[in-house]
Amino acid sequence: MPDARPEAPPAGEPAGCPAASVAIPAATPAPDLFTWEFAADPYPAYAWLREHAPVHRTALPSGVEAWLVTRYADARQALADARLSKNPVHHSEAAHGKGRIGIPGERSANLMTHLLNIDPPDHTRLRRLVSKAFTPRRVAEFAPRIQELTDRLVDGFAARGSADLIHEFAFPLPIYAICDLLGVPPEDQDDFRDWAGMMLRHTKAGPGGGPRGGVARSVKKMRTYLAELIHSKRAGLGATAAPDEDLISGLIRASDHGEHLTENEAAAMAFILLFAGFETTVNLIGNGTYALLRHPAQRELLQKSMAAGDTELLATGIEELLRYDGPVELATWRFATRDLTLGGQRIAEGDPVLVVLAAADRDPARFTEPDVLDLTRRDNPHLGYGHGIHYCLGAPLARLEGQTALATLLARLPDIRLAAEPDDLRWRGGLIMRGLRSLPVEFTPNAR
Repeated sequence: MPDARPEAPPAGEPAGCPAASVAIPAATPAPDLFTWEFAADPYPAYAWLREHAPVHRTALPSGVEAWLVTRYADARQALADARLSKNPVHHSEAAHGKGRIGIPGERSANLMTHLLNIDPPDHTRLRRLVSKAFTPRRVAEFAPRIQELTDRLVDGFAARGSADLIHEFAFPLPIYAICDLLGVPPEDQDDFRDWAGMMLRHTKAGPGGGPRGGVARSVKKMRTYLAELIHSKRAGLGATAAPDEDLISGLIRASDHGEHLTENEAAAMAFILLFAGFETTVNLIGNGTYALLRHPAQRELLQKSMAAGDTELLATGIEELLRYDGPVELATWRFATRDLTLGGQRIAEGDPVLVVLAAADRDPARFTEPDVLDLTRRDNPHLGYGHGIHYCLGAPLARLEGQTALATLLARLPDIRLAAEPDDLRWRGGLIMRGLRSLPVEFTPNAR
């Protein structure tokens, strides 16, 4: 699918508009998936699938056939089902070796052994090692640094009166944050920003994605750099760990003290934390800001709450934004290790299964008025960061970044508004993530 905007009809109402909540007659034909219109607003199509084909086998644009799971109850079951493996070795086709599923270039770069591709007991061992970096205490200690990064980025455009919030704010913030967490030296962090930017640029419009070579080249550069960084950190590692030791040093120390962590595992772990950790937060900030700009009453409610010193609405609001138009549209690949039944459908051993988080989190069987953005929503067990043993390890950090970013934007740029028509905005493709390619805004210029 070409990267340039095609000569096609307008994309229609943007994601999350009230029109998505209309009842769908049984006679309505099956919707087209993976089109430009679908990318802009997949929710009507997901509503049809929930109603008529909740576990639906379809051919993806890559040519791989997979089952799409769209109802909340089925999705929650699938995410925690041990019969659905994360390891691509269970795929009935050799598509992974051909680069049609998974992260482009990860196999050739020896980066396969990470949390998104393995099952227990290896998953249990590696998750235990890295989870120490994401404890509530460690995340809380990181909060001042997140605020510092956020303020610095807003300082870069606040006096101008306009900005592209994706490229100037939502994208660099998590990159610099995860680099700090990993222990990437400040002088090298712009390289990571460039590589991450290449990944986004080479994710073509439309959920099918496009040529994957640009992503694979970035993955190879990251792998080379991480190998060198691991060697240099190992050489300079002290006898005892400092309280604020970076994550890569912690992984090296665990390996050197009998935790059976290979260098490839350490590099793969650092890589996936960067790869999975940055784009989800880019989309959380971008999608969340866009939703607030499209719902001024909810935005005003949040601004008044923060002005009164109340942070409770900000906390529940982030959860609602994750549910309403979250950063991860589909959970990463799973493969049936045996024949099984899910949502009344027989799934054969080796079949790929993709849980559609965006559909499950709009399921009216679980959420009252699911197409309504309600920052005060309390009963909100959304699946935005997954469920079960593969629940997103970095979710506490992503929440902190999202809350800090939105609170700072709304406080410092109180009259922020869209500087483009919603129909003119374009959404990045890729099968897993959901996020805007740009988000132009205007506001009254101000200095800090």
